[in-house]
Amino acid sequence: MIVTTKELFKVAYGRFAVGAYNINNMEQTLGLFRGNLESRAPFIVQISKGARSYADKRMLEAMIRAADLIFPEAVFAVHLDHGDLPTALDCVESGFYSSVMIDASHEPLEENIRITRQVVEAAHARGISVEAELGRLGGVEEQVQVDEKNAYLTDPGEAEVFVRESGCDSLAVAIGTSHGAYKFSGHQSLHLDVAAEIQKRLPGFPLVMHGASSVPREEVERINAAGGSLKGARGVDEDEFAKAIPLGVTKVNIDTDGRLVWTRVHREFFRDNPEKFDLRDPGKIFVAEYAKFIAHKNEKLQSAGTLEMVREVVAG
Repeated sequence: MIVTTKELFKVAYGRFAVGAYNINNMEQTLGLFRGNLESRAPFIVQISKGARSYADKRMLEAMIRAADLIFPEAVFAVHLDHGDLPTALDCVESGFYSSVMIDASHEPLEENIRITRQVVEAAHARGISVEAELGRLGGVEEQVQVDEKNAYLTDPGEAEVFVRESGCDSLAVAIGTSHGAYKFSGHQSLHLDVAAEIQKRLPGFPLVMHGASSVPREEVERINAAGGSLKGARGVDEDEFAKAIPLGVTKVNIDTDGRLVWTRVHREFFRDNPEKFDLRDPGKIFVAEYAKFIAHKNEKLQSAGTLEMVREVVAG
């Protein structure tokens, strides 16, 4: 069942965070749906601009439609991740997406508001939810590349103005995370005080945490042991998700960790089976491992076990 993120957030706010996972191929799609059903959690399927280019938007949409038929119990939203204006409007016009993100965070506040409002007006006319972004996360992920010196936290006062004037349904905030596998050094952690101040100004309004992959040490070590070279990769402490949920964080984006699982599975498989060449062999392992990874993340997001309750609310 495809629903809007707005519908999911009404149920989730203050109770749990909805996991938002990026997909690029069939194996990720199968693992994603299986993992969420195994953990009985609602979720968000995210398609980035890069994924739409890599697999062709029609291929991705067809896979999701097929998964909806194969896994009829699933309750999920289909969301454009980090869209620019043309891409966001194209997704709105397609009639397939239930939610889109317009990321104009690189623009001055007033221009960000103007661009976001344009997408909001087009999307709301079709019953589609809109996520926007304020503040700038550092790091590199697909087309998002922000040098750390140009990253900055979301200003709570600006957030209040932005939401009021743009009309967006959720807001991605910069509270110390960053894109990619190299997020933190030393003992850095999330700026939960910033989230708390935003919540005071925007009570009940859903906030989104981007760049929330934890970059598990075990995954990195196994990748490196199988021929990889990831040095100094470190992510968000998974236990901080639970601290952010009462502060209004209702959607958590996780992409890099899934890529690490894919890399680990394939590096180890071909290291241990150099005579193999059938892509389906490691593919089957990845689907199972990715499903296990998704179920684990949902436990940390406290969304595991909520599927029946969510379905009852959104369907009734």
